[in-house]
Amino acid sequence: MTTSTSETAEDLIRAEALRLGFDACGFADAVQAWPASGRLAAFVDAGRHGEMAWMADTVERRVHPTAMWMQARSAVVLGVNYGPQADPRTILDQPRRGAISAYAQGDDYHEVIKKRLKALARWIQLRFGGEVKVFVDTAPLMEKPLAERAGLGWQGRHTNLVSREFGSWLFLGSVLTTLELVADAPAQDHCGACRACLDVCPTQAFPAPYQLDARRCISYLTIELKGPIPPEFRVPMGNRIYGCDDCLAACPWNKFAQVARATALHAREELRAPRLAELAALDDAAFRAMFAKSPVKRIGRDRFLRNVLYAIGNSGDRELVPHAARLLDDPSPLVRGAAAWALAQLSPETFETLRRERLASEFDPDVRAEWGAAPTSA
Repeated sequence: MTTSTSETAEDLIRAEALRLGFDACGFADAVQAWPASGRLAAFVDAGRHGEMAWMADTVERRVHPTAMWMQARSAVVLGVNYGPQADPRTILDQPRRGAISAYAQGDDYHEVIKKRLKALARWIQLRFGGEVKVFVDTAPLMEKPLAERAGLGWQGRHTNLVSREFGSWLFLGSVLTTLELVADAPAQDHCGACRACLDVCPTQAFPAPYQLDARRCISYLTIELKGPIPPEFRVPMGNRIYGCDDCLAACPWNKFAQVARATALHAREELRAPRLAELAALDDAAFRAMFAKSPVKRIGRDRFLRNVLYAIGNSGDRELVPHAARLLDDPSPLVRGAAAWALAQLSPETFETLRRERLASEFDPDVRAEWGAAPTSA
């Protein structure tokens, strides 16, 4: 498809995408065979999606881009760089503070990207006609293999997209269209024999290169899992209270990465390295206020405090004992159970002193299990 000038439709769309704030733009055929669906089916069949039932429920809709929209012929795949200003792993050496994944320290990327996608889709339709639909990662469209097909990068051994220009720090969005656009050459895998992302994982969540067991992934455990986190993963979590950047940050291709140019995605000062003691004091209203516009807000105060309390238990700082003890009376069983575990880690003698009293008045089975179990050794 060409225009009346020497510039192609693809040139003009890419220029408009960059003007709207996207950092990468590529084109893919939306009709070709889709081998990625086989990998997804194997992932779900093995149960590696954990409690993310929506993945199993939408497998059929993910088997091919046209399963989402039969009329789609081309995909415009967009990337927004969210490169952090420093290595996000440095906070792991500050056990009194909480580590929030780099992508969640600024505004919710869904809202940032969706507005730009809609603006680009409107522009494409007005300029070239055809029908358009926009997708971010809340829709059942497999955007990482689509981005690989569009030349934006390749799915690395950590299963995330790796870009030669932006490392492992790209948010993705797509515009499907009925237009017949010229596809870009697909990206080639440049991971080689590198194992940096696999070896750095605190919970060994990669059973093999290019395979992820979400049930062992700290991002899944702190964000998607609704109940208590299995004891075997609590100590390896360290002070990670929302997500985990280790496999992304370890990628050698990050040496070419750039700091995000979208100011909305820059880290807010209060979310860079928040003190665990202050986070443990959040009630629901304060939690919502602190994480306004942040993706953290979606998991809710109780699940977030569960993560904070595990981090407190891992801190080794007995000065945080009162903060854990205060939450033994929290209305949420999820919080009470995590508080009991944290107390057992920081002060086994206090835990033993309170155990009989607490078991006499506690009726939630998960919380009772925390009081009945021996402290987990770090």
